[in-house]
Amino acid sequence: MIKREDTDLDVDAMLQDLRTLVEVESPSRDLAALRRSAEAVAALVEHRMGGRATLVDGPAGTHVRWSGGGTPRVLVLGHHDTVFPLGTLEHRPFRVEGGHATGPGVYDMLGGLVQAIHGLATLEDPSGVELLVTADEEVGSHYSRALIEERARACDAVLVFEGATADGHLKVARKGCGTFEVAVRGVASHAGLEPEAGVNALVEAAHQVLAIAALDRPEVGTTVTPTVAAAGTTDNVVPAEATIVVDVRVPSAAEKDRVETAFANLSPVLAGAELTVTGSVNRPPMPPEGAAELLAKARWSLPGIEGVAVGGGSDGNFTAASGVPTLDGLGAVGGGAHADHEYLVVDSMVERARLAADLVRAIRT
Repeated sequence: MIKREDTDLDVDAMLQDLRTLVEVESPSRDLAALRRSAEAVAALVEHRMGGRATLVDGPAGTHVRWSGGGTPRVLVLGHHDTVFPLGTLEHRPFRVEGGHATGPGVYDMLGGLVQAIHGLATLEDPSGVELLVTADEEVGSHYSRALIEERARACDAVLVFEGATADGHLKVARKGCGTFEVAVRGVASHAGLEPEAGVNALVEAAHQVLAIAALDRPEVGTTVTPTVAAAGTTDNVVPAEATIVVDVRVPSAAEKDRVETAFANLSPVLAGAELTVTGSVNRPPMPPEGAAELLAKARWSLPGIEGVAVGGGSDGNFTAASGVPTLDGLGAVGGGAHADHEYLVVDSMVERARLAADLVRAIRT
C-alpha cells in the first residue's frame, strides 16, 4: 500500500476524471458498456488511491471493489450505471461552463464517485476503508443487493455517494420503493358481432386502476401510482389481455406490509377475468434514526449541513435495513437526475471530497 500525503485537492483533476467516466457511457443492462465503465472506474481508483481494484462480473454488469486493507470499518458505496442510452453523449457532451458540469450521469452519480475517490486519496492511512461501485442500481440492484448487504454488515458504517439535494443537504431517510405489475386476462370476441361473448380485459384493468389508486395514503407519505398501461390488439376486438404497472413509495415497514398485502388480495370485478400480480417493495424504507450519529460527524466537518428525507430510493435503503448506520447524499451537489438538464455544481466538489475524508477519519477514531 502506497504512502499518502494529505495534499490539497485539485478541482481540475477531479473534472478531468469526471470527463473520463462520463465519456465511457454506462447504460444499465448494456453488459459490454458496463464492463468498459467498470474498467475505467477501476483504473481511476488505482491511479488515485493505489492498491488493486477488483472487477466482479454479475448477470447485470460488472461491479468494482477496492479495499484499503485491515479490518473493515467503513463501506463507501456508489454505482456507475446510468439511465442514459449509448449515444446520449453525441447530443449532450460533457461540458463545464457557468460553474456547472453537465453531461449524462454527472450528478447521478459519477460526480459523487469522483469526489469520493479524490477525498479518500487524501487519507494518510486507508486501512478499514472499502469501496463498492455497483452496476445495476438504476434497475433495482436485484443482483448486487446480496453483495451490498454482505459488505455493509462487515463494516461499522456506510457512506453513500448518491447526489446531495439541490441546496447541498445530505439524505438521512428514504422511502421504500418498488414496482408492481398487474396482468389481466380476459376473453377475446368480435366487438361488433358478439361483444357479450368476450371478457373485456381493458374494462377489468380500469376497475383495477381505480382500486390500486385508492391504496394511496399521501397523508402518511405513501404514494401508489399507476404509471403504465397497455391493452388490446385492434379496434374491433374485445381485448383479451391488459397490463398495469404501478410505482409504490412507502415511508415505513408497516406501510410496506399494508400495500404488499393489498396487491396480493386484488381480485377480478368482471366474471371470467383473471389477475396475475407480480412485484414488491424491493427497497425497504430507510429510517432517519440510523443516520443520526453520522450526520453529527458530518456537521463537525461542514457546519450548517442538514439531513433531509426524500422519496427516491438508493442502495442505502438496503444497508440501513441491515441495521448498519448509513448516511446518504454525500455525492455531487446539483440536480436534474435522469433528465437532459442534469448538472453538478463545480465549486462544491472539493468541499464534498474533504467531507468524505473527514467522515472516514471520524468513524475510525
